[in-house]
Amino acid sequence: MRFPRNARVFRGQLDASPFVGVMFLLLIFFLLNSALVFTPGVPLELPKSEGWAGPTNPTVTVAVDSAGELYFQNQLTTEQELETQLANVVRQQQPLTMVLLTDRRVPSETIIRLVALGRRLGIQEAWLATRPLPDPSMPAEFP
Repeated sequence: MRFPRNARVFRGQLDASPFVGVMFLLLIFFLLNSALVFTPGVPLELPKSEGWAGPTNPTVTVAVDSAGELYFQNQLTTEQELETQLANVVRQQQPLTMVLLTDRRVPSETIIRLVALGRRLGIQEAWLATRPLPDPSMPAEFP
């Protein structure tokens, strides 16, 4: 079988607009997948553990970040405001379990102070939230 020999090498001028369009599209994808995009929420690095069961009572959650800031119902709060808010929740519902989402760098004095605050208000149980240990059969987790 014979192929036609009239094929010519392109020697014209290339149009740059398709290349620029692809570059802008790649730039948008890069920016949306980078650290420049704001991640909502407070970053918490929970301690890792395994073998814990969850609470059986209704829960109330208090979060403490690495700077020692307190968060209740997704709002930044102080310890005095937290006490009044927890007192209102305890009056509405009994028995409650307080779940503490504390960064692993939070001092134990802060955790003990929050547990004592809950005990004073009538919360009998306090749990520390943890992350499960990584499963060795699963692929490595992303940072």
